[in-house]
Amino acid sequence: MAEPLHRERRALAIAVRELRARRALKQEEVGEAAGLGRNYLTTLESGRTNPSFDALVRIASGLGVPLSELTRIYEERLDD
Repeated sequence: MAEPLHRERRALAIAVRELRARRALKQEEVGEAAGLGRNYLTTLESGRTNPSFDALVRIASGLGVPLSELTRIYEERLDD
């Protein structure tokens, strides 16, 4: 069971980094806009945390995208 979770966290980390890079945003900027700290974004983007639904909604908002866009990219990266 640990393997799928690792795979899922990796896919989410990639999706967040990719969206942040597309918008040329720093972790600090996304964290501030989302009401989360840069350290939280760092742990998320490294796959070391399992975010709550609330955190995902806030991160998508901080990235300036709907949650559906974040989950779409996440699902694509699961197949990579």
